[in-house]
Amino acid sequence: MTSATMTGFRLPPAPDAPRLLAGWYATGRPASLSDHLRHYGPSPVTRTIGTRAVMPLLDALETAGLTGRGGAGFPTTRKLRTVAGGRRRAVVVVNAMESEPASRKDEFLLAVAPHLVLDGAVLAALAVGADTVHVCLPRTRSAQYQQLSTALAERRRARVDAVRLRLHGLPHTYVSSESTSLVRWLDGGPARPRGGPPRIEERGVDRRPTLLHNAETLAHVALVARYGPAWFRQAGTAEEPGTALLTVSGAVSVPGVMEVPLGKPLTTVLDLAGGPTEPLRAVLVGGFAGAWLGAAHLNTPLSRRGLAPLGAAPGAGVLVALPHSACGLVETARILGYLAANGARQCGPCHFGLPAVAADFTALAVGRADPVLLDRLRRRTALLPDRGACRHPDGAARLSASALDTFADDVDRHLDAGACPAAHRRPRLPVPPATPPETWR
Repeated sequence: MTSATMTGFRLPPAPDAPRLLAGWYATGRPASLSDHLRHYGPSPVTRTIGTRAVMPLLDALETAGLTGRGGAGFPTTRKLRTVAGGRRRAVVVVNAMESEPASRKDEFLLAVAPHLVLDGAVLAALAVGADTVHVCLPRTRSAQYQQLSTALAERRRARVDAVRLRLHGLPHTYVSSESTSLVRWLDGGPARPRGGPPRIEERGVDRRPTLLHNAETLAHVALVARYGPAWFRQAGTAEEPGTALLTVSGAVSVPGVMEVPLGKPLTTVLDLAGGPTEPLRAVLVGGFAGAWLGAAHLNTPLSRRGLAPLGAAPGAGVLVALPHSACGLVETARILGYLAANGARQCGPCHFGLPAVAADFTALAVGRADPVLLDRLRRRTALLPDRGACRHPDGAARLSASALDTFADDVDRHLDAGACPAAHRRPRLPVPPATPPETWR
């Protein structure tokens, strides 16, 4: 008899099999609590709240090498240990806002496997000594809110949780998913980032130590707790183990959300999405705050280590394929216009710098550049990073700089002869309207 059978858990998925999406592939339907328990077995939740009782979990997560899947790639246990060491009762926040317009991974994960995410949140709460878990969703996704309400009601009836879980609907702006934005909103303020110290791990919601992870990260926590760190490390690379959820879109045959071991080449990921529908000019990696990479870099591994030399990162788990028939400068100008409109307007880079960069890039894209535009654009782009109240301007600067490099031939063409023919074609990226948020509360 295997240890998995003895503890009541199902046998772990094979190394190459889906993990987070295993239940979805097995049944093709969203998992109720009973479905979840049949597939994964019970959660290894101790009824004793306190860090000593669950230190094995923290050790397991550290050995597993799990990093955050929300964008920054921060080591998961570093946050957990900081919060667990606080003097006041801790709080856990599930960040399911997913404000990145090109991403649908957390929305999809919560739709098909909500209890895997909630298991991980409860385990994390027990690990840091928290008595409350706040689940934050965008209020614009009413169907998702209703589905999570149903999942929480199932768990309350079954009495499977030793902590309180609360669901919240927040304004869905680009910066509302930033960690300090969620803390400010939960404390009764606007969903805008708060610059400067202290870190929320030290003083967050209600001035209490606060652990905040995105939905996918917490789902991985639940699987490591069930199957152990050695199983977790069977996928991915030695430096960056595990799988990641990706939203693949653009010029591919089967766009959607997929689960991929970290370290797979970008071209392999595109093949999993049915392959390109036409020759590619570039891919956008990481989302609107990510970077463009030319088609020559498609063999690059999907990992922080593999992408770092190119100035890119997996970010929010986004890969957008741009065909030769599209204009990368126009697409970038549309994104920058959206980012400029959706800044919190609390600092100079956000209030003045982003709109100026977006305006310059738009002039370049449509072929109305003046002789000094390129130098001015590069100078303004270089002034954005590390000066804002949050990292929003940094992401816009990264996108702008990567576009000027990846589409350098188009830049010269637009400067010398006006907009290229592709600039007049239908845009390919689903960029929301560049309108400021209606409310921050």
